[in-house]
Amino acid sequence: MDHEELRRRFSALTTAHVADACIRAQIPVRCAPAQMQAVVPGSRLVGRVSPARHVGSVDIFLEAFEESAPGDVLVVDNLARLDEACVGDLVVLEAQGAGIEGIVIWGLHRDTADIRAIGLPVFSLGSIPTGPLRPDVRPQDALQSATVGEWTVGREDLVLGDDDGVLFVPAAGAGDLFTLAETIRDTERRQAERIRTGESLRSQVQFGTYLARRRENPSLTFREHLRAVGGAIEE
Repeated sequence: MDHEELRRRFSALTTAHVADACIRAQIPVRCAPAQMQAVVPGSRLVGRVSPARHVGSVDIFLEAFEESAPGDVLVVDNLARLDEACVGDLVVLEAQGAGIEGIVIWGLHRDTADIRAIGLPVFSLGSIPTGPLRPDVRPQDALQSATVGEWTVGREDLVLGDDDGVLFVPAAGAGDLFTLAETIRDTERRQAERIRTGESLRSQVQFGTYLARRRENPSLTFREHLRAVGGAIEE
């Protein structure tokens, strides 16, 4: 999918839908830790990962923009440091001018008021007034990959962000994954509407039948039962 198609399709999905699709497709669910949140609630982003490992200087970001394409998302690895900010308003402005879709920071940002005014989606672990405190030796692969939580991602990955957080998925096969997420979304919407009209979720998923079957087969899981009856609560 090209970037406009990605944006169009993700606009009608959530990261939760896509995470459930990953489970259904047996793809690792690569979520950023829960502390990763949008600077502006309601922000959304989707795009190819443009990785950058911060080592104390802004030049790594400028170089990343040189190599990025419009619609990419800058993913900054600052080792989850909580003693310094590595991205401020000037980097965000430069990213916006370069056509970057947004920024995800495994670390902190600063200049919060200015970033909010700029309007580019930024996700981080929080804010602190001080900028970088040290220049480190730059590794040769500083623009090849970035680590966020327990996951290492690169240009072969997409990053998605919304109010639930940040999720990484493989770019290859993303169309099929989105199609599966759309199916899960539609099933959940139908279930929600039926609850609103008086049909309980327990009735919809035949919960009484599940309890009876589990008495006969204690190893039966609710997820297995849901797949059999076409529910989509947990995935």
